[in-house]
Amino acid sequence: MDMAAARAWMVDGQLRPNRVTDAALLAAMGSLPREAFVPAGQRARAYADAPVPLSPGRAMPAPLVQARLIQALELRVGESALVVGAGSGYAAAVLAMLGARVIALEEDPALVAMARLALPVAVPGARPVLVEGPLAEGWPQGAPYDAILLDGAVEVPPRRLADQLADGGRLACVVRAPGRAPVAMLLRRVGASVAELPLCDASAPLLPGFAATAGFVF
Repeated sequence: MDMAAARAWMVDGQLRPNRVTDAALLAAMGSLPREAFVPAGQRARAYADAPVPLSPGRAMPAPLVQARLIQALELRVGESALVVGAGSGYAAAVLAMLGARVIALEEDPALVAMARLALPVAVPGARPVLVEGPLAEGWPQGAPYDAILLDGAVEVPPRRLADQLADGGRLACVVRAPGRAPVAMLLRRVGASVAELPLCDASAPLLPGFAATAGFVF
């Protein structure tokens, strides 16, 4: 399979026609080898418009979902960012290529190991800092963050993680509430308040620790 051609098709056939317009983001996703971040047996699916299984119960969201969430963060070079549910490290690598200072949080040791192998090969220059811990706790040691990306879905907006945002900070995620259509959402912290903005219909695999019964309530 010609991975370079598949990557170009992802950008031109999936991202550009669906309102992904940020030139730096398109360039990053057009050059980063997504296939390096998936298990060898899944590489033929790396650029498909669908989640890619990574390990039991975990999958990388579809490229378009990741792109729309990252674009909504409106990252600026030098900003601090946290990726929650970093998986094998692909989304964190994209943020690093956009010039952010990235902490990538993952709780699955197998996925952390996968990311440690992929990142040095795939990402030039400054790379994300990988940390291991419960996803639902975030990484308060590095807070406050200018941006937080949840690389997967939650069942309710993660207000607890929004507390780790700096004033003016943004959090992007997919909210997959029971009984409702899933939607990409942006949370923005302004002082002590957090505003919520629905972005678009989107679907992503549910992240561990973010079911509605886990205690994330308004």
